[in-house]
Amino acid sequence: MKTKLWVGGILLLFVLYIAMSFTQAMRFMRTGEPIAIAIGVAVFVIPALGVWILIREILFGLRTEKMGKILAELGELPEDLPRMPSGRFVREAADADFPIHKQDVEAHPESWKSWYRLALAYDASGDRKRARASMRTAVNFFVAEKNASTTSK
Repeated sequence: MKTKLWVGGILLLFVLYIAMSFTQAMRFMRTGEPIAIAIGVAVFVIPALGVWILIREILFGLRTEKMGKILAELGELPEDLPRMPSGRFVREAADADFPIHKQDVEAHPESWKSWYRLALAYDASGDRKRARASMRTAVNFFVAEKNASTTSK
């Protein structure tokens, strides 16, 4: 809950920043000077790119949260691994658990559930880059499955 409040606060500040940036961009573009117009376009495009990235990341977070809840309700989340006092997973336990999830993905390459569990295994092993890539694959399969079930109704 605390994280969602922080995200909401940052999102509010970002919306304020975007509104101010777009106002300044319009001021630059209305001058009629070629250089000012170019600056105005840049001031408009760069925050617009930021908006796109922000929306993409928020959707990613919402979808991964939803997938986690579905797996928890089905009892299909992986067993919790032992942790060190710092809260990190014991590396040996994570490395021993990893092949199970890798084989699951190899057996079910289009299952978002398998990819989700593999992402958790990568994260537990400390490989954040591959964890995020695997979670993106899980999200893509989840959205495709959701769209297919919506279309078939």
